[in-house]
Amino acid sequence: MNMDGFEEARVLGVVGAGSGLRAVIDTIEKVAPTDTPVLLEGETGSGKEVIARLLHERSRRAQGPMIRVNCSALPSELIDSELFGHEKGSFTGAHQSRLGWFERANGGTLFLDEVGELPLAAQARLLRVLQDGTLERVGGGKPIHVDVRVVTATHRDLRAMSERGEFRSDLWYRIGVFSVKIPALRERMGDLGELATHFAARAGIRLTGVPLGIHEEEIVALSAYSWPGNVRELAAVIERAAILGGGRKLDLSTALGSVVRPQVADALRGALEEENFLSLDDAMRGHIERALRRANGRIEGKLGAADLLGINPHTLRGKMRKLRIDWANFRGAESRDGYREKLSA
Repeated sequence: MNMDGFEEARVLGVVGAGSGLRAVIDTIEKVAPTDTPVLLEGETGSGKEVIARLLHERSRRAQGPMIRVNCSALPSELIDSELFGHEKGSFTGAHQSRLGWFERANGGTLFLDEVGELPLAAQARLLRVLQDGTLERVGGGKPIHVDVRVVTATHRDLRAMSERGEFRSDLWYRIGVFSVKIPALRERMGDLGELATHFAARAGIRLTGVPLGIHEEEIVALSAYSWPGNVRELAAVIERAAILGGGRKLDLSTALGSVVRPQVADALRGALEEENFLSLDDAMRGHIERALRRANGRIEGKLGAADLLGINPHTLRGKMRKLRIDWANFRGAESRDGYREKLSA
């Protein structure tokens, strides 16, 4: 089956491949066929592992293993053994030889998540593997060749860390040959509805075997929160809401109340109460107005309101005319005449 990058990304579960993550997917399409190391940068929970897996699936190594290692979870005394393996008897408790993650990923992709947490000594040994493709197991003296594509990820500023001497600059240059910035959820709120729908359906299937749905007014309420934990936090809240609803509905009011400030929770709760049920036009109006405020009234261009909502600017203007949204309320008076001219066109 022939598919373009966006279609395959959707098949692989990358929600937002055609909207908020479109630039990321386009970049991944260009670098995936190469063996160049890739550095994924973004906040915790923004979806770096999902993009790493897409990168692997689009590479010539797709039939090989894809192994993820959380560098921040590796005990300092076991880092070398975990990454590079060890020989029998090399230290107390080494009752048999063990392959490290590099050897296990041979022929495939090794994803080193939170690479900025590696100590300097381990960084030096990682650099050697990247430079000449060989490693030595702990307690071994024989170089072992490995054919591995290394993808790294971090939520930290490695450039600043290297300037402070906390991260090797030569390693940063090596892994940062090709870096990709993953936007935070607040930077692609137009994808929130699709993400929430995906997580609700998944939660329902896990709990009862039947996918759960989510209403437009619930999506509007979710959009009122800034989601500092990004996509991971959204998934957790919806999973919690599904459990609280007994697997038959989403109890978002209770689920959100445990993660947001009381005043925000009250506002969200009000939007979700049955007696305050919003009409579709009111829900859409509120969502568009939030996008306009976030974009400082700008409709077109990157991070403009249309970009945030994932729709064409002309479509957005048409909805604004229908819903009687006055763009002048979101921009200075000097811009009103130009806007009204566009709306009347």
